[in-house]
Amino acid sequence: MPPLSRRLFLAAALPSPPDASSFTTRFAAEVKRPIPLSPAVQDFYAAYLQPHPELAPNQFVALVDRNPKSQLFLLYWRQPNQQFLFLGASSVSTGLPGRFEYFLSPLGLFEHSLAHPDFRAEGTKNEYGIRGYGEKGMRVYDFGWVRANKTWGDRRESTLRLQMHATDPDRLEPRLGLPLSKGCIRISASLNRFLDRYGILDAAYLEARREGRRLWVLPPDWNPTPWAGRYLVIIDTSGAWLTL
Repeated sequence: MPPLSRRLFLAAALPSPPDASSFTTRFAAEVKRPIPLSPAVQDFYAAYLQPHPELAPNQFVALVDRNPKSQLFLLYWRQPNQQFLFLGASSVSTGLPGRFEYFLSPLGLFEHSLAHPDFRAEGTKNEYGIRGYGEKGMRVYDFGWVRANKTWGDRRESTLRLQMHATDPDRLEPRLGLPLSKGCIRISASLNRFLDRYGILDAAYLEARREGRRLWVLPPDWNPTPWAGRYLVIIDTSGAWLTL
């Protein structure tokens, strides 16, 4: 163990943990239509994060509930005392069962890393007039190829490119809160900007920048917290007690 003077220096060199209340305030101010949750529901969801040893203290973590009756994104901060502090919630859309090439959004813990670099939406429309990734410039969070259950045919496991992204602001964003995606996680444009601006899930990108790497996908107003996280956890509370 380093001598006391060295340990004090190292402690002073580390950035202070973020004021959790400030991120609660920012979330409420910057994410449109945040969903208030009672303390009991906040704790109910936090319990789903406890089994994951990868979620070390002093990092943000994104939690998504694919329960058709919930369809929630929840942001937590793991405190030094190992407890999870709730910061905000918003509606999402996860996989819609029963259509060709539609998957159930997979369950588990997924790392956001540079192995599968993010990219930016071009804002172009498909043959149905839908901007699938949202308006131009929205960030597409890429979690790589994962195993997921098909909802057509033999319904066996297959491969899905798991992404979290904004969606068409006019035709699909108003329908967040319903399972409508092909398996990815659709979020609002305002939540996309919030996660992007503060680097909430950008631990790997922050490390790369510190090493001198130039990453074109990072926004001009990137103001990352030094305690960024790197994990998305997807759960399904269907059948569990839940009172929003």
